[in-house]
Amino acid sequence: MMEDILLPIIVVGMLFIGLPWLIFHYITRWKQSGTLTVQDENLMDDLYETARRLDDRLATIERIIAADHPDYRLASQSAPDRDYAPRDYRGDPRDPREPVGPRRA
Repeated sequence: MMEDILLPIIVVGMLFIGLPWLIFHYITRWKQSGTLTVQDENLMDDLYETARRLDDRLATIERIIAADHPDYRLASQSAPDRDYAPRDYRGDPRDPREPVGPRRA
């Protein structure tokens, strides 16, 4: 008898209190994590610099190998989609990123 009354109260409470609370909780979390922090921007800058240096090193190694072995084909010649040139937007007014804090040297 008590179960017949208690179960609907629990279900209604979960539907109208618990579920909206859960949804709004995760919406709030999602909105808070939607922006980059200064640490995230610094990490992205560091990763960009590392990737650029590694790309330069790879190009240098490929040129050295191509000079030593005339039949070696450069990766940049075999991959037509690699026609980009890495750009450094720092200090450029066309920078798509907005500065958040002071840049590290």
